[in-house]
Amino acid sequence: MGIFNKFLKHSTDKKEEKTLQWIDLEGIEQLQGIAEKSSEKPQIIFKHSTRCGISRMVKNQFETDYQISEDQADLYYLDLLNYREISNEIAQKFGVYHESPQLLVIKNGVVSVHDSHGGINDLELEKYL
Repeated sequence: MGIFNKFLKHSTDKKEEKTLQWIDLEGIEQLQGIAEKSSEKPQIIFKHSTRCGISRMVKNQFETDYQISEDQADLYYLDLLNYREISNEIAQKFGVYHESPQLLVIKNGVVSVHDSHGGINDLELEKYL
């Protein structure tokens, strides 16, 4: 019975869910504001493809591990399927080739670090804030 209790326990355990304060990135005009605000505090953009299993896995792990407060950085979420033109503009404006999933940290108007796929969760973001 011990093995069944183990399975049942996991299915009924309620873990405290962490809710990140995502800012939806839905307009190209927001990019200028992000660049300007990045001189006051870092701005983080997470580009996510909602149809991609790898992107979903990386996003879930990112959300679990994210430890940065709202006072330290703003966190933007870009749905690539609905707003691909914004991703193209990010590549143009900040000089970073598009990948998905992708994370960019913008500080003082420029990208201080970026990575994609599994590298996102290997970044020590605190070092770039």
